[in-house]
Amino acid sequence: MTQTIFTEKAPRAIGPYSQGIQVGDLLFLSGQIPVDPETNEVVENDIVSQTNQVMKNIKAILDSQRLSVKNIVKTTIFLKDMNQFAVVNEEYGKHLEDHRPARSTVEVSRLPKDVLIEIEVVASLK
Repeated sequence: MTQTIFTEKAPRAIGPYSQGIQVGDLLFLSGQIPVDPETNEVVENDIVSQTNQVMKNIKAILDSQRLSVKNIVKTTIFLKDMNQFAVVNEEYGKHLEDHRPARSTVEVSRLPKDVLIEIEVVASLK
């Protein structure tokens, strides 16, 4: 049995997918891009602002399910430019504090809305 996840505090899906799906004790979040849910616009075109908005969106979805970043077990980061890896690492780490989920990071040629970063998450409900 699956449950679709939705919150107004994160951007609406821009295609035929949901913000997240719960299956058993796992929550799978769709890739979050740096869209401000209030304006439905992409935030400034710099990697720091975009990384922080993505993490805010992730936290909003987790919060809607009474979860926190401590529930994250795996992330995948998609970067437009791997040269931004160190900056992303620093900003991402600030949001996780001392929590260290498993992670993959890959460079991609293009992302939706031509953003610089997208992050997808798997979280445990326990």
